[in-house]
Amino acid sequence: MHRGKGMKFVGDSRIRENDDKFIPKDYSEYPGKTEPFWPNFLLKEWLVGAVFLVGFLCLTIAAPAPLEKEADPSTAGYIPLPDWYFLFLYQFLKYDFASGNYVVFGTVIIPGLAFGALLLAPFLDTGKERRPFKRPIATSLMLIGIAATFWLTYEAASHVNWEERAEKGKIVEEVEIDQEDPGYQVYSQQSCINCHGGNLEGGAGPALVGTGLSVDEIKDIAVNGIEGDPGMPAGSFQGTDEELQQLAEFISGLGGEGH
Repeated sequence: MHRGKGMKFVGDSRIRENDDKFIPKDYSEYPGKTEPFWPNFLLKEWLVGAVFLVGFLCLTIAAPAPLEKEADPSTAGYIPLPDWYFLFLYQFLKYDFASGNYVVFGTVIIPGLAFGALLLAPFLDTGKERRPFKRPIATSLMLIGIAATFWLTYEAASHVNWEERAEKGKIVEEVEIDQEDPGYQVYSQQSCINCHGGNLEGGAGPALVGTGLSVDEIKDIAVNGIEGDPGMPAGSFQGTDEELQQLAEFISGLGGEGH
C-alpha cells in the first residue's frame, strides 16, 4: 500500500497488536503508598544520603581520629583496640558465652548469622507492605539489632581511659639517644627500660621524651613515685644520689633537637 510520495508501510503478522506481557504495571497498581522510582524516590534517597554525609564530615572535622605512634610488637603493655565501628564486637567478646572455649561462637557464628541475615533480608521478607507497624517481625529484629549495637559500643567505650591511651600512644619527637651517657646507663641498670622502652618511647609506662619536667621534679618522681594509672610506686629507684642526679639530668635533657 502506498501513501504519499516514496512512503511505504510494512506489516508483520508475527507481532501482535496488544501484546503487553513484558510491559511493567504502573506503580499506582501496587498496594500502600507508592511513588515513581525516578525521580521521586531516587531524589529522596540522594537527599538523605547527602545529609548523613555532611553530618559525618562535620563529625570528623570536630573530633578527628587520633593518630598513634608506629606499632611495636615488643611493647607488652599496649592493648590493641579496634576502630569505633567495631567496638560492639570487641565488647561482645568479653562475655563468657562468646570467649574462651566459645570464641568461635562469638567471632564466627553470631556475627555470621547477624550479617548474613542482613544480606538475606530482601529475600526472607518479601512482603509488599512498607509501613513499619505492618511488619512487626522485621521491625522488631531491626530495633533489637540497633539497640544491641549502641549498648555494646557504649559499654566498650565507657571502660576505656581515652586520655591515658592517647598519652601512651601519642607520637613523640624522635631524638637521638646517647646510650653511652652515664644517665642512660643508670636508666638501663635500674630496669626503667622495662616500662619506658629502650629509646624512652614508652610502653607500660609513659614516654620520657619531651616531658617538660625539671631535674628536681624527675628526682622526686623517681624516689616518691606518682599516682595514677598505671602510675609508679615509691621506691622504684634504688641507686645512689649521684646516679639519681645523672638519671634526672639525662631525662630532663631529652626532647630538644640534637639531644
